[in-house]
Amino acid sequence: MNSKTTGIWFLIAAALFAFVFFWHRHVSAPAPDTHILPGLLPAAVTSVQVIPAAAPELRADHTNSDNQGKWLLTQPVVYPAQSAAIGTLLDSLQRLTFATRISAGELRAHPNASADYGLDNPQFSLVIVAPGQHWQLRVGNKTAPGDQVYLTVGGVDGVFVADSGWLNAIPRVADDWRDSAIVDADTVFDHVILTNNARGTVIELARNPTNHLWRMFRPLSARADNERMTGALQKLYSARLSQFITAGSPADLTAFGLQPPDLDVWLGRDTNFATAFDVGKSPTNDPTSVFVRREGEGWNVVAVTPREPLSPWRASVNDFRDPNLIELTAPVTEIEVRGTNQAQNFTLQRHGTNDWAILGEPYAGDAASVQNFITLLAGLRVAAGTAGFVKDVVTEPDLRAYGLAPPTRQITLRSAVGDTNAIIAQLQFGATGTNDTTQTNVVYVRRTDEDCIYGIPLADYLQVPEHGWEFRDKHIWHFNVTNIVSITLHEDGKTRQILRNSANEWSLAPGSQGMITSSPALEETAYRLGDLTVLGWVGRNFSLADLESIGWNTNKLQMTVELKDGTRDTVDFIQEWPQGHTALAAVTLEGERWVFVFPPVLFQFVLQYLTIPANVP
Repeated sequence: MNSKTTGIWFLIAAALFAFVFFWHRHVSAPAPDTHILPGLLPAAVTSVQVIPAAAPELRADHTNSDNQGKWLLTQPVVYPAQSAAIGTLLDSLQRLTFATRISAGELRAHPNASADYGLDNPQFSLVIVAPGQHWQLRVGNKTAPGDQVYLTVGGVDGVFVADSGWLNAIPRVADDWRDSAIVDADTVFDHVILTNNARGTVIELARNPTNHLWRMFRPLSARADNERMTGALQKLYSARLSQFITAGSPADLTAFGLQPPDLDVWLGRDTNFATAFDVGKSPTNDPTSVFVRREGEGWNVVAVTPREPLSPWRASVNDFRDPNLIELTAPVTEIEVRGTNQAQNFTLQRHGTNDWAILGEPYAGDAASVQNFITLLAGLRVAAGTAGFVKDVVTEPDLRAYGLAPPTRQITLRSAVGDTNAIIAQLQFGATGTNDTTQTNVVYVRRTDEDCIYGIPLADYLQVPEHGWEFRDKHIWHFNVTNIVSITLHEDGKTRQILRNSANEWSLAPGSQGMITSSPALEETAYRLGDLTVLGWVGRNFSLADLESIGWNTNKLQMTVELKDGTRDTVDFIQEWPQGHTALAAVTLEGERWVFVFPPVLFQFVLQYLTIPANVP
């Protein structure tokens, strides 16, 4: 081997060795841990003690008596603490690192260093306790720029210089750590007892764990207003105390309107009452706020809070009752209606996903109309004021007095077709009355599973359909415009026949007078006529006399569409209604004369292109 080459390889190996040695010695060596409290785990801390230089000591202990891990202030007052605020301080301490560490030797070289750094009389001392661990910090002065602070840790030599931003998480007074919430937002309450001394009532409500609906148990058994309860609890969860006042004697409570309180609220979950608070009067200079006191062992604290979030709990008994007649707890598959005569009896049944049939009728039901009916029933609400809740406990004479024995109409909603045990709700409607106080016209109604009689506005009741035929499918016929042979019009003793020759090509039949103004427009009219859909049914089985009584006569417009297969579809117009926007019309279906409201848009096309002008002979 060439000696020169050997020397080059030797130099390369030496350089690699030097690089590796330098990398491990200086570059890849692990950085020293600069955390001031290594090993601190916030979740493991059981006690935090803050001792300000010129203020009472603060102490908070972590309790687990309710298996929820709450913090409780124990010094200088006993009161629930803000878990989030304590967590912020502990997180800051866990992340706290030093920028500079002044060793014990350096401190000995400066005999007045402890005083200069403010550590002889620290502005704060902190004691943090966890199982098997204990930290004690003394916080001295800030550095000259003010962005750092001197501090020491018990049992650790030297003085640390660290960022001063974490000092903002240290409480100065007890109120900084006192829980400002009236109730715990993490607790889902399902039991409420209200004592309203101003009204002299006690109201107890509970939520059913199965269907999650609220119900009143005192002073009567009744369905509760779920919307009101949800809204009242949401306001309560968000309510905050704005000022804390120490109440050292019963006389203080009396001065705050808390002995006895205007309102006493107990809230529970399952069988345990989790929290309670009393509501007193307003401060003299602030009618928008009230004094409150959270009840608890040793909590001799009165606070001030806005009045509005608590206002829903001051309501009357009837305000907490459900104003809706029914709650749809399951999909409706059958609606049975029974009236005072046979003609008002009908049953609607759902087949498949959303096809509805009218039991015993040869025609299909209109799914949209049935859904509107269900929505209408679900939206029926009791009348306002005393007119809504008429009587709470009824007897047989009461039922007769209110026209409910027998009822004028009964509507039953079921969740299974033909299953008499699958009743969602059954409503019985009675007589019409007028409330003496509000002069409200109401219809008396009851649920068969309750002892109460309600009053609903008469105007709402009049929207309830009376007959099964009102739910008939609204499509009268369907044909394609290409299958039309002719359209024959009869009006005012005159006849005109229009022939369809081809697409957008129409002509008058021999003997018909006048002219066609626009074949394309006539094509569009015929196209729309091929899918004739009623706006609403007016009645069925009309006799000639019945038709004449509502305005029909032989001079009215009659329109007959003849198709290529020989089918003739005829519609008779009875009268324009209202103000010429649409009209009442009649067709023959299954051998019966049906009267309906003609669709408004199509009626304007008919007026323009399918009538006989007055000047045509």
